[in-house]
Amino acid sequence: MLRNSILKAASSIPLVGARPASTVASDIFKPLKFGGKYTVTLIPGDGIGAEVADSVKEIFKAENVPIEWEQISVTGLKDSEEGLKESVESLKKNKIGLKGILFTPVERSGHASFNVALRQELDIYASVVLIKSVPGVTTRHDGIDMCLIRENTEGEYSGLEHQSVPGVIESLKIITKYKSERISRFAFEFAMKNNRSKVTVVHKANIMKLADGLFRRTVQEMGKEYPSITTNDMIVDNASMQAVSRPQQFDVLVLPNLYGSILSNIGAGLVGGPGLIPGCNMGREVAVFEPGCRHVGLDIEGRNQANPTALLLSSAMMLRHLGLSEHADRISKGVYGVLADRTVRTPDLKGTSTTSEFTKAVLDKMETF
Repeated sequence: MLRNSILKAASSIPLVGARPASTVASDIFKPLKFGGKYTVTLIPGDGIGAEVADSVKEIFKAENVPIEWEQISVTGLKDSEEGLKESVESLKKNKIGLKGILFTPVERSGHASFNVALRQELDIYASVVLIKSVPGVTTRHDGIDMCLIRENTEGEYSGLEHQSVPGVIESLKIITKYKSERISRFAFEFAMKNNRSKVTVVHKANIMKLADGLFRRTVQEMGKEYPSITTNDMIVDNASMQAVSRPQQFDVLVLPNLYGSILSNIGAGLVGGPGLIPGCNMGREVAVFEPGCRHVGLDIEGRNQANPTALLLSSAMMLRHLGLSEHADRISKGVYGVLADRTVRTPDLKGTSTTSEFTKAVLDKMETF
């Protein structure tokens, strides 16, 4: 049974053409407060991670947010099993984390994806990515307001690959009834608590009739327990096309691992890029807040050009989960205010402002209310 502890979306102000800020029903345990402060595991990650994490820390300090950081250095650029182990232990203890993206090399270097390893080790099974049109950011479409809920621990990312004979690789896609039910329940509870009207299951059951067929069937069966919510399904090929042609039709989408990764990146492109997309990964006992799209930004590392919006809004989601809504509201309102003004823009939004200048602009905006 899902607990009533909730996590609010990054936006505390209504977006153009969008519903009010979302909440996510969560069955995780809320961290304990010691000495009037919460201890949060901070994993800056690779690439631009350190720069955008510094932006969060600077704003939290100025805002006097009652957070103490337990910062862990771990990288996906090299084999860092000790760092991964330290991260897992810290998250198990603190129950909550703020995380940048860890690089996963295409060429194997002795280890699998640390991002995937963290999710599987801690069973943070639900990825929540919020795709919303942002006032001040002009794109081809407006009025977009959809949430992608992605199963995080199995599917194509099960990590079960082997070479049966030279030149023949077998990669196992795992779909289970239990985990399909768990993510389905999460998606429908999200829809109920946010007055959303439709859940769309995205699949490839026309080809993978057993695996994706099980996932699709499970979501449809779960939908019968929520008669006030429309349940429909869409093949992933068509869903990708529909997303770029008429994204306003989507409300809540529930997807297996790989499809969720692809559609969240399509969604990011629709509303202005990965630098604007907040997200989190939820489990029964641990919540990790991180940008909704897994872009490391190695090409601009150290140049003070990164857009910190995604991590700032993810941190606001984290604060709401901790019950620190006043701080969360001020931070998210400041971020959206700067974007709406269209004056301070990082290069990803066709501007010339630095990460530091964007951070200062948010702080200046927050002083006005």
